[in-house]
Amino acid sequence: MPESGPEPICKPGDSIFFQDGTLFMLDQTALPALTVFIEHTTPEEVIESIKRLAVRGAMAIGVAGAYGVLLGALSARGKGAEAVADAARDAIASIGASRPTARNLFWALERMEQALAEGAAGSADELVGRLHDRADEIALETIETNRLLVEAGQELIGEGMRVLTHCNSGPLAALRYGSALGVLIEAHRLGKGIHVYVDETRPLLQGSRLTAWELSTAGVPYTVIPDNAAGFVMKQGMIDAVMTGADRIAANGDAANKIGTYGVAVLARAHGLPFYIAAPGSTVDLACPSGDEIVIEERSPGEVRYCGGQPTAPRSAPVYNPAFDVTPAGYIEALVTEKGVLRPPYEKTLQVFR
Repeated sequence: MPESGPEPICKPGDSIFFQDGTLFMLDQTALPALTVFIEHTTPEEVIESIKRLAVRGAMAIGVAGAYGVLLGALSARGKGAEAVADAARDAIASIGASRPTARNLFWALERMEQALAEGAAGSADELVGRLHDRADEIALETIETNRLLVEAGQELIGEGMRVLTHCNSGPLAALRYGSALGVLIEAHRLGKGIHVYVDETRPLLQGSRLTAWELSTAGVPYTVIPDNAAGFVMKQGMIDAVMTGADRIAANGDAANKIGTYGVAVLARAHGLPFYIAAPGSTVDLACPSGDEIVIEERSPGEVRYCGGQPTAPRSAPVYNPAFDVTPAGYIEALVTEKGVLRPPYEKTLQVFR
């Protein structure tokens, strides 16, 4: 890991970076076959990339949303401060409607709204500058909190551990370090000799497409397994622990993550394995009492009816396609955060984020 201290703001080489009025985002839908950066100059383009999962991962979406608001402000720069503020607020509203579950998006948009409200309006250039500074702060804070989280998580990863993960929680999902997958990549870098088992994560295969790609790039030993093999792999004694990311954590410790996470947590409990979640404070929603109040996004039936452009079900098959599920706090042995490893009772330990 780099030495403590300020990191440069997101830059070429990160999954997202802002340069000369353009937001560049690595198109995650093209991986693992192609590495392609998409250029965005309007909030509408950012919204489209968020909706179609070109950018995904709660923390990456939050940073993309912040810079999307800045793009809205830049579009009105020549019309005066009031027009800049109006354009920024329009962008906040429309970007906020793009995906409902991940807390980090709303955390970032709230920070951008606060920047609008701070101090006198001043000139259009001053307001744009304040919004640019705030978006940079959000990106920098995302990078730094994940760096600290990755360090904190090392206390849970011992020598030679075999860890199962679900979905993708690496640098792609968080600009640079990642959360759960970041912990595992760092454990490998430290020479712990770990092996990572990767659920495919259907229907969009974020595990086999993205997590496997990141592990391969980092040189971490891994094995991809079908989602429905997780229980059998645990029964065979091939797994020592499970670690995933999260998109929203309620005040009681219930955690929303990619669909299938709840089932993996239940299987881990049945086999006596610890189940860990790694996520920064920007994912914690203390205003949400429990997982029952978390809004679960439902996505297009086409994601289930087709895979790789090929039909996998009748064209008219009824489909229920929730993008996330909620793992009750009772199944979560610990939460890895930038403030350290938190353990139950989460109603108390999560208060470090108040």
